[in-house]
Amino acid sequence: MLKNNLIMQKHIFLVVICFLLTGKMIGQQKIMGFTAANTVKQFEWETQFDAQLNPKNLDTWMQYMTSHPHHVGSTQDRANAEYMLALFQSWGFEAKIETFNVLFPTPKTRVLELLGDKPFKAKLEESALKADKTSGQKSEQLPSYNAYSADGNVTAELVFVNRGVPADYEELERMGIDVKGKIVIAKYGGSWRGIKPKVAAEHGAIGCIMYSDPADDGYVQGDVYPEGPFRPQDGVQRGSVMDMPVYPGDPLTPDVGSAPTAKRLNIKDAITLMKIPVLPISYEDALPFLKSMGGVVAPPSWRGGLPITYHVGPSRNKVHLQLSFNWDIKPINDVIATLKGSEYPDEWIIRGNHHDGWVNGASDPVSGLVAELEEARSIGELAKKGFRPRRTMVYCAWDGEEPGLLGSTEWVEQHQEELKQKAVAYINTDGNGRGFIGASGSHTLETFFNEIADSVMDPQMHISIKDRLYAKTMVDADNSNRIKMQGNKHIKLEALGAGSDYSPFFQHLGINCMDIGFGGEDNDGQYHSIYDSYALFTRFKDPGFAYGVTLSKTAGRVMMRMANADIIPIDFNTFYKTLNDYSNDVKTLLDNTRAGSETQNKMLQDNLFSLAKDPKKVYILPEEKDIVPFLNFSSLDNALAGLKSASEAFQKLYEKSTQLSLEKQEQLNAILYKAERSLLLNQGLPRRSWYKHQIYAPGYYTGYGVKTLPGIREGIEERHWKEAQEYIEVVAKTVVGYNHEILSAMELLK
Repeated sequence: MLKNNLIMQKHIFLVVICFLLTGKMIGQQKIMGFTAANTVKQFEWETQFDAQLNPKNLDTWMQYMTSHPHHVGSTQDRANAEYMLALFQSWGFEAKIETFNVLFPTPKTRVLELLGDKPFKAKLEESALKADKTSGQKSEQLPSYNAYSADGNVTAELVFVNRGVPADYEELERMGIDVKGKIVIAKYGGSWRGIKPKVAAEHGAIGCIMYSDPADDGYVQGDVYPEGPFRPQDGVQRGSVMDMPVYPGDPLTPDVGSAPTAKRLNIKDAITLMKIPVLPISYEDALPFLKSMGGVVAPPSWRGGLPITYHVGPSRNKVHLQLSFNWDIKPINDVIATLKGSEYPDEWIIRGNHHDGWVNGASDPVSGLVAELEEARSIGELAKKGFRPRRTMVYCAWDGEEPGLLGSTEWVEQHQEELKQKAVAYINTDGNGRGFIGASGSHTLETFFNEIADSVMDPQMHISIKDRLYAKTMVDADNSNRIKMQGNKHIKLEALGAGSDYSPFFQHLGINCMDIGFGGEDNDGQYHSIYDSYALFTRFKDPGFAYGVTLSKTAGRVMMRMANADIIPIDFNTFYKTLNDYSNDVKTLLDNTRAGSETQNKMLQDNLFSLAKDPKKVYILPEEKDIVPFLNFSSLDNALAGLKSASEAFQKLYEKSTQLSLEKQEQLNAILYKAERSLLLNQGLPRRSWYKHQIYAPGYYTGYGVKTLPGIREGIEERHWKEAQEYIEVVAKTVVGYNHEILSAMELLK
């Protein structure tokens, strides 16, 4: 009895302390875009929101949703959608399933074999493990393959191309090695996987094999599963090779939602389908093929962790690759749940995470999804207590992300006219892990997100997630950078490239976006394999779901503050500073390209390459580079000067915005959340009109990796000088248009 009384007294003491600390925080802080009175109310709701979060819910939901493979078109995929629909409805949301019909090929024939006097046939299968009960669900699993590979039956010599990016082919050319008519083998990593067969085909290869080298995520990094979290010898990374840098979504319905009545392309006319057969394999299967290689020894940076000498090839014996697919139209099921806004129902704050996986998909994507669900459940509980978001909150669980952002893209294309008018922001998560906050997004939201990061505690160190990230950044930095960064805890948002469901919102419609998640203390050794399971996740990724709950707290605050703000929390200054940095970057890129070209040409004139080469090795001299012209950046410089002036003037007036009449607040908010739209150009980017944002895009030859000022940057990188100059003018005009939006906002504040 005495023990129970002591426990009760301790509990009351802690509650009082928390209350006092919260009161002190409320007294000292004001949230961006809120009046003082509404700041107090918001903190009160956030305190209640946190108190309701329960990691046991995340555990329960993950167990169910990962109990069977849930790829596109599977029984569990549909069951999961219906399961979430019922959950959202039970929490008080208006919820529905929107179904689209998309092209989703699955393998019919997979053969990979080494011919000659020591023949070998690849196993192409992952082992079931006693320690992981779902790994044995063979009849339900998709086999290891790359979606949207071409059908093909090819036999040829094999060439090792390192990561298979353009720079690797330049190196091969200097070695005198041509991949035309050959099959190539590439290591995963260094770019998005779809770039590897794309570049191989451009160089004349007739087939492509990709494997996960143990140096990247296997035994070189640590103990393999089930002893540790790293990829076992027969683990395989599945994945799409759709040419998403051209456009994501259903390959047969670009720019329109793939509803039943949508007009579809013929498969032969779909330009995002890969042109050659592509197959992923394990490092166990890769070893005999790499052992068969002849030719020169691979450069040091190309070598991996297998117990062989890495050679470039061609192989001593030929390789046979045969693939065929069922080119089916499959249903995908997006779950859309809405909590209607009390004051501005036609202003939407949208939240999303995908629900489909390549197999059981515990880490990718269910770890992020269950955090979203718990966030929505807690908001539903608040609504029962009187919480009424001023703006409409839309919670989405996307299907078909893994094959190519299918569910989100088709939904955005189907509803694009309504979204252009109503979408204030889209907040994305994907897989989540243990460690440090990572955040990317619209740079006008950077100041807003830093406020969020100040108010969320790290579950391991019990300091803010901002302070924890600062500690990690300082420890990882070299001494010179530490001096520069000392005391600067500001989180700089990374630029958004591609690879998750924010892409159609941001790069096609110009909607303010953020992508957030935790990681850095876990790993991706299970990525896209049958071992991405509940068993592995709860042992090695986020035991106890502490960071799942922390993600709920972080994204929940973003959603609630966006939904309740008097004035949309936009900071044009942070965007100006970022854009100015990008402008300086492309100028430096041009200068370095010019200097590099001039230096190489001088080295050729002085015969240095010939004098330095090993006469016993083949080495093809590089060709003389064309002269790099001086481009005229004056229009962009002037536009940026105008942006600097306008953004600084606006932010000085921003604090007064909450004093406007309600009518003027509505007018101001409409300008603020639609300003990002003015950074779009209807004609899009060169060779890919779907990508309309002129500041951010996935790289044409990087895939996931972002290219900032892509029209200019890629023009310089690919030595298309006329195109680079054209897009300097395009971006300058785009920035001038953006400035006009800021000036219009300022008129309301004067």
